[in-house]
Amino acid sequence: MDPAALAGIIFALGSILTMMILEGGNPLAIFLPAPMILVFGGTFGVAIAGGLLKDAKAIGASMKKAFLTPPKKMDETVETIVSLAERARREGLLALEDAVKEVDDEFLRDGLQAAVDGTDPEDLRTMLLDKSDQKAASDKRSAKFFTDMGGYAPTIGIIGTVISLVHVLENLSDPGGLGHMIAAAFVATLWGVLSANVLWMPIGTRLKRLAEVEAAQMNLVVEGVLAIQAGSNPRLVKQRLASLVPAGELKDEAA
Repeated sequence: MDPAALAGIIFALGSILTMMILEGGNPLAIFLPAPMILVFGGTFGVAIAGGLLKDAKAIGASMKKAFLTPPKKMDETVETIVSLAERARREGLLALEDAVKEVDDEFLRDGLQAAVDGTDPEDLRTMLLDKSDQKAASDKRSAKFFTDMGGYAPTIGIIGTVISLVHVLENLSDPGGLGHMIAAAFVATLWGVLSANVLWMPIGTRLKRLAEVEAAQMNLVVEGVLAIQAGSNPRLVKQRLASLVPAGELKDEAA
């Protein structure tokens, strides 16, 4: 698990609540059911309206991925591929038949199995790149759903404030309660801006970043599988894959 997303959001919310306390306010004052229901429910509703139902159904899995899924470790992938290249070079490609079953990475496992089965190199490259493109498109849709929510939330919050202010104008005959009602009216705007910039936009950006890392890792696998299939020297395979890894992410470099 990479705690960056959860820790960052908690830190941001903590900073906001701390500011309210230092200003002499009561943090509980912003937890009003009506504006929260409008902002969160309305934002989710318009996000569904702007996409497909299957995009909305994936929101749970997307949030789990954003908060709990660790990014791919490319150095481990390089080590695995180089180890397989050494065995294939020493014992032949068919010797990887049993080793394939022990590979955790599904994309790498499928690629190796296709290589062992004798798939033409060009067909294998096309197949793997197609899978990579499909994964990237799926990740893009997930990220877009949250970034769209980040765009809708502030406006939904303003709608809630306008509705509340209409209610305030209907009760001008009660001056004593106007202050409380006006303060409550702006809570909707607060939740709209807060949810957009502390929740939805960061989650969308996080998903985009994870997608970039996964795409790079999948590209690494494509090159590695094709090198293994071609019987390349393991040392050259490692050098080739190392050139595709961002600086500082290989254990040898870190040391």
